[in-house]
Amino acid sequence: MYLKSALKHIDSMTQSNFDEIIDKYVEMNIAHPFREGNSRSTRIWLYLILKSEISKVVDWSKIDKKDYLLAMERSPIKTVEIKELLKNALTSDINKREVYTKGIDASYHYEGYNIFKSDDLK
Repeated sequence: MYLKSALKHIDSMTQSNFDEIIDKYVEMNIAHPFREGNSRSTRIWLYLILKSEISKVVDWSKIDKKDYLLAMERSPIKTVEIKELLKNALTSDINKREVYTKGIDASYHYEGYNIFKSDDLK
């Protein structure tokens, strides 16, 4: 019922610095209409936005699953915790394949999927 207005609001949000991007990330995570794949797809979206806007990305392998999930759970109320967690894991290695693939692995790990690793796909 609120998806259209939520997406309009998100589209109007600026994304020129880290704080604005994370605010937008939190709103995207809240608005995403699908239960399965929601978090994984928004983490990939975040990777691309950070890369294009501030030339940094999150090295997800540096973020503990429990810490991340608790911070995201609380992020609709207060974004300080998720911002601090993500800021401490930022890297300038935006073109390293390993950073991206380890991010995919971490993303699946956060969701409880641990059968495959990106290294297995080579």
